[in-house]
Amino acid sequence: QVQLVESGGGMVQAGGSLRLSCFASGGTFTSGGTFDNYAMGWFRQAPGKERELVGGVGRRRDITFIEDSVKGRFTVSRDIAGNTAFLQMNSLKPEDTAVYYCAAGRAGPWNVPRLGHEYNIWGQGTQVTVSS
Repeated sequence: QVQLVESGGGMVQAGGSLRLSCFASGGTFTSGGTFDNYAMGWFRQAPGKERELVGGVGRRRDITFIEDSVKGRFTVSRDIAGNTAFLQMNSLKPEDTAVYYCAAGRAGPWNVPRLGHEYNIWGQGTQVTVSS
């Protein structure tokens, strides 16, 4: 069964950048298909807050979605051949501090799912801490 392995989290000062990676390893997706049949979403959860969608990339690399709260600072992308999705985070703010999760969900070719339940495979999460 495929597992999503995140990396790239850490501590950074406000205004800095981090790039999170999410590698799909293990081979078989439980819902069938291969990496390119799945949209990839990025979520985050800060202490005491609900999990929220940050952005996502569809099956096509040019289909992306970014939440308004991070638009202009965060971008999402994917390397289909490398089974990896990315979240580039620039101009980080203390309020971006959270555990960041990547997730995979079957989707149509033009869609980036917005809701957590639309994703059925989740990574373990990686901590991002932004100091002021």
